[in-house]
Amino acid sequence: MTSAITESEVEEVALEILSNLGYSTLHGPDITPDGRTPERNAYSDVILVERLRDAIDRFNPDIPIVAREEAIKKVLRIESPDLITNNHNFHKMIVEGVDIEYRRDDDSIAWGKVWLLDFENPEKNEFLAVNQFTVIENNNNRRPDIVLFINGLPLIVIELKNPADENATIWTAFNQFETYKAQIPSLFHYNEILIVSDGTEARAGTITSGREWFMPWKTIDGVETAPSAVPQLEVLFRGMLGKKVLLDLIRHFVVFEDTEQGISKKLAAYHQYHAVNKAVEATAAASSPEGDRRCGVIWHTQGSGKSLTMAFYTGKLVLSMDNPTVVLLTDRNDLDDQLFGVFSRCHELLRQKPVQAKSRGDLRDLLKVASGGVVFTTIQKFLPEKKGDRFPLLSERRNITVIADEAHRSQYDFIDGFAKHTRDALPNASFIGFTGTPIEKEDRSTPTVFGYYIDIYDIEQAVEDEVTVRIYYESRLAKLELKPEEKPKIDPEFEEVTEGEETYEKEKLKSKWARLEAIVGSETRIQSIARDIVDHFENRLEVLDGKGMIVCMSRRICVKLHDEIVRLMPEWYHEDDDNGFVKVVMTGSAGDPLGWQEHIRTKQRRRVLGDRMKDPSDSLKLVIVRDMWLTGFDVPSLHTMYIDKPMRGHGLSRYRKIK
Repeated sequence: MTSAITESEVEEVALEILSNLGYSTLHGPDITPDGRTPERNAYSDVILVERLRDAIDRFNPDIPIVAREEAIKKVLRIESPDLITNNHNFHKMIVEGVDIEYRRDDDSIAWGKVWLLDFENPEKNEFLAVNQFTVIENNNNRRPDIVLFINGLPLIVIELKNPADENATIWTAFNQFETYKAQIPSLFHYNEILIVSDGTEARAGTITSGREWFMPWKTIDGVETAPSAVPQLEVLFRGMLGKKVLLDLIRHFVVFEDTEQGISKKLAAYHQYHAVNKAVEATAAASSPEGDRRCGVIWHTQGSGKSLTMAFYTGKLVLSMDNPTVVLLTDRNDLDDQLFGVFSRCHELLRQKPVQAKSRGDLRDLLKVASGGVVFTTIQKFLPEKKGDRFPLLSERRNITVIADEAHRSQYDFIDGFAKHTRDALPNASFIGFTGTPIEKEDRSTPTVFGYYIDIYDIEQAVEDEVTVRIYYESRLAKLELKPEEKPKIDPEFEEVTEGEETYEKEKLKSKWARLEAIVGSETRIQSIARDIVDHFENRLEVLDGKGMIVCMSRRICVKLHDEIVRLMPEWYHEDDDNGFVKVVMTGSAGDPLGWQEHIRTKQRRRVLGDRMKDPSDSLKLVIVRDMWLTGFDVPSLHTMYIDKPMRGHGLSRYRKIK
């Protein structure tokens, strides 16, 4: 495309690509109430009802006509003044069918479903692209550039801009969508995907997506990234809007997350979509009678939506296998809680609510079921009651899939780690690993347990796609002067930090840990770094408003650093969770020192702090953590992290936060 191309020419190119994908095309004015071939009774009509009726008749021949007509009425009926609520309800009709009730010939009552789309046979659906589709609602006259209809339903809306106009960008198109949603909401009650493009750049999102969640689609075939010379519009259309892929996306890769801030509709990015489909195929092969029960490993870099990818995978797996049981393993309680939270918010995608094992006995009961279930547990719950014992057999079914989060870690060792006990309990289960960091060359346990890579989405790809941000590192050193009373001793939380390590490994680490923790947490050093952080962060906020996080080596150091920062800046402190500039986020118990107790909060209280941290306008600007909130906790306004903790390899990659 040349720089002189016009918006109408971009539209023509788009329609040509769609035509090559098998879409019929129509000019919007032709099907208006006063057009040459009218298909709408009024400009406020956004569904092509006769096309919808024809599809319903084809897909549901065994349902009485009166019930089919009732299904159409349900689709047309808008029951809530809230756009996202209506959109959510319609999406359930699309993927689950329209629930109907009708009277049989013998006068008995029957219940059934009317299907609007044929997901199993894409070619049996009607795909139509209409340009210049005028909608008039509440005296607002708007005309989206292209609307894609499937069986008469306006599921995709595309807004195009002139690439030659410096003032017209994809974000101008994004802003137009915001206007459309406010002025002609009826069109968006039925929307699944929004697309913005200027002919070269192109991105897709949903009706709740902010700018940062409108994502490019970088591949046509799902194997190779498309060359940069190919316009993104062409790549997105050919890679995403093909009949089979589009129906697959709508059915398996759209999720509504119900949070305290409201309902958020999310669409899988291209790397998530293709990784999940590869993983489902690999799982089917691994769990077959000829399979070795090793599905493989998905390496998607930290901050690229790995937790949601796992949810999409589980949702599709539930429908593709014979009512499987899915077990999700993590190696820490806080990670188990975070991942469980993601899955709980996506329970509609899973067709069931996940459950969290509270104890070893509870885990055994949950896994003794005949089929089904999405069960969360930490790997420590697979330990036998007595050292040296084998974990008891729970099920010999083959349709059990074990998903391990951060599968590179040593705890998953197949020979004498927790993977052995899991295999003892579930000998025919298939294992799949998800990791945010690459498997190290010397790591032989991970391939032995899980197999090799299924899909890779590394840091460079994520940064290029603007999924994660680049890290700018500045080294700062604190001089040390230890007092006699600061000589090394064993920190009481050592056992927690080394949870899952074998006894002999712990003994080797104790001496080194104690010395290092004492040095890092010495009084003079704490005073030095507290002053440095306060000065640096205040200067940062003068330039760029946002949030900061301090990562410390131990809970003791977290508390000491907090106290020193508050001594320097008393106005930053407040005892209430709802107020205050700086907070410590950590777990603990009543047995911890009295001075720690104000920082030890329940899950609900930590959730309050989490919501405050995610709110860019909230006064909570700085949090101090040891290892909480380092994965699965996205704060777009977080621009500074102070890492005062020895780290390398896998641990370092945690700090690449989503933009």
